[in-house]
Amino acid sequence: MALMTAPANTPVWVSETNCKACDKCVDVCPAGVLVMRAEPTSVLGSMIEVAVPEACIGCAECELVCPDFAIFVADRKEYKFAKLTKESKARTQAIINNNYRMPAGY
Repeated sequence: MALMTAPANTPVWVSETNCKACDKCVDVCPAGVLVMRAEPTSVLGSMIEVAVPEACIGCAECELVCPDFAIFVADRKEYKFAKLTKESKARTQAIINNNYRMPAGY
């Protein structure tokens, strides 16, 4: 099996065909990068979205927790990741409090 390479300038990406929208990745993301979005064609009516890719810190928690191998994080050699900030932490809490969706104002 060949190694997967990240799409250009992308720290984290999702295979929507494999994703079942369980929201586990959104729950563990410390930087508030991932959210759920409405997706009427999905079985559960929602889908994962990389909403703030520039805030990704490259921790790979999302990739590790995904039961369907549907989310991928770039290699540190391929991408320069952000640092975890107070704003990212606040966005994460706001997303969790808003049922894993991006609240208005972000």
